[in-house]
Amino acid sequence: MNQNLYSLLSEHFPKHSAEPCMILPDGRVWTYGDIERASGRMANLIVALGLKPGDRVAAQVEKTPEALVLYLAAIRAGMVFLPLNPAYQRHELEYFLKDATPGLFVCRPQTKALADELAAKAGVPDGATAGCTVLELDDAGSGSLIAAAASHADGFVTVTRETADLAAILYTSGTTGRSKGAMLTHGNLAHNARTLHAYWHFQPGDVLLHMLPIFHVHGLFVACHCALLNGSAMFFEPKFDIARAMKLLPQSTVFMGVPTYYVRLLLDPAFGRDTCRNIRLFVSGSAPLLKETFDEFKARSGRTILERYGMTEGGMFTSNPYEGERRGGTVGFPLPGTEVRIVGAGGTAAKPGLVGHIQVKGDNVFVGYWGMPEKTKEEFTAEGWFKTGDMGSLSADGYVTISGRSKDLVITGGLNVYPKEIEELIDAMPGVVESAVIGLPHPDFGEAVTAVVVRQKNPAGRALTEFGIIAAIKDKLANFKVPKWVYLVDQLPRNAMGKVQKNVLRQQYGKNV
Repeated sequence: MNQNLYSLLSEHFPKHSAEPCMILPDGRVWTYGDIERASGRMANLIVALGLKPGDRVAAQVEKTPEALVLYLAAIRAGMVFLPLNPAYQRHELEYFLKDATPGLFVCRPQTKALADELAAKAGVPDGATAGCTVLELDDAGSGSLIAAAASHADGFVTVTRETADLAAILYTSGTTGRSKGAMLTHGNLAHNARTLHAYWHFQPGDVLLHMLPIFHVHGLFVACHCALLNGSAMFFEPKFDIARAMKLLPQSTVFMGVPTYYVRLLLDPAFGRDTCRNIRLFVSGSAPLLKETFDEFKARSGRTILERYGMTEGGMFTSNPYEGERRGGTVGFPLPGTEVRIVGAGGTAAKPGLVGHIQVKGDNVFVGYWGMPEKTKEEFTAEGWFKTGDMGSLSADGYVTISGRSKDLVITGGLNVYPKEIEELIDAMPGVVESAVIGLPHPDFGEAVTAVVVRQKNPAGRALTEFGIIAAIKDKLANFKVPKWVYLVDQLPRNAMGKVQKNVLRQQYGKNV
């Protein structure tokens, strides 16, 4: 039996061939038959370019139906898909392409020159006879990728893959060192798709309002997989827009979002029970949902948000129940097929209610970091438990509560930010002694990237300003990584070992929020 993820997702495509898969803002509709034919053409193109099963296909494009089709075509052809945030800049892209050595890189037309330059330096994928091909896909779903695929046949026999074969590499930020490529297999993704589809009670007639980006787990592997596996229609919106959400929520049955989306809905005076009359499920994730938001949303909408917990390295780990108490401030129970444990110092199990390190195990958990065997070994225990880096507790009746991160990762608007990367850029500026990047509470984004900077006592240091520091790094980083606040100080707090105490900084500057 073919374990290719595409085989699972497309199992119901023939049945739904004439039914809508994606409904676009301009009213155009892509049916499931359209998806199957378009992915066949793209899969044939990928093979014609000389890529072999296991080669990487990278994409840094906006959210369009063609972008989703590219993902499906890549896994259908047995390739490994690398979705990249469109906000990434030169030095970020250069690292990803050199690290993953894709055989095909699909970019936007406005970045073609840069893509050509970086792809030429990226090296040649193992076993490939040529370097990295660069093709374009624009925001309207046109470009050289579509033109090249048009000459290929619709039919394509899905390449046979095993559960252990790689399907995707997603780059995730840590707190030190370089970004890591989390390797997810066809088995990992299939397990999570089946589990969430069943646990969240997807049913015939469901309509998903899809406003998430599709370059990370939540939008691509959670939202899209559930809809595709169910044969559901998706309102496929390019981004979250409050006016569009207010219009489309009454026509939908399922909505998935980050906490920021729910905060913004509550800011609209017109939002209420009538808006949500047909919604059976609101899901929140990618960042902590404040208890205040949870409670206010329930009062205003008459619906209870289902909060869940996961990460790039394994999709979803826990979820509040579909039936039963969805407890605000918690992320629910371990999902079927996933084990979760809380351990204290020395790896001993923490008692109920006590905070410890969260570790997970299951068929959804990734197989390691691309090209980093030592780092992979560090992140797993000898018994095979993955160390998430998150801290939390387990209640006596089994609910998991996330209390913080042992690593200093900042999550803003559901996106991970790697402090060391920003600190290195700031520290290299004339007049800077050192810096520390932290996350501070933000009502809209969950956390705001904040830099605390020590200036030199010289003219260059005295010339530094908050706005000047932001402006100096703005064109070097994706916008979501650029600090929203900068504080200039004489020194950073340190412990007896000389380590900067970021917890002290969070307490000190959190009072200003």
